[in-house]
Amino acid sequence: MPVTTLQGHHVNVNEEGFLTDPTEWDDDLGSVLAAQIGITLTDEHWKAIRFLRKDFEEQGETPTLRRVSTVGGIPIKSLFALFPAKPAKKMAYVAGLPKPHGCV
Repeated sequence: MPVTTLQGHHVNVNEEGFLTDPTEWDDDLGSVLAAQIGITLTDEHWKAIRFLRKDFEEQGETPTLRRVSTVGGIPIKSLFALFPAKPAKKMAYVAGLPKPHGCV
């Protein structure tokens, strides 16, 4: 697995740039990852990211967009506004989690 450095953080990533070890993630790195894809994080972004991280710890896999909406209580329409184009993939990337199953 490749190792990359993002603003002083040495992290292991896969060929798509997703972290391979979620324990290497912290809030500062999340902000750096978001900036790389053109997103400035707000409280609403952090609500989604915190849900993803917590759910991943409990379930052992990255939650789907539907799960973030139904269990996390964030409407899908809002997720598309917060993370345009491919919200599930972008949320997982910023949260330092594996790409959700079913994402291309």
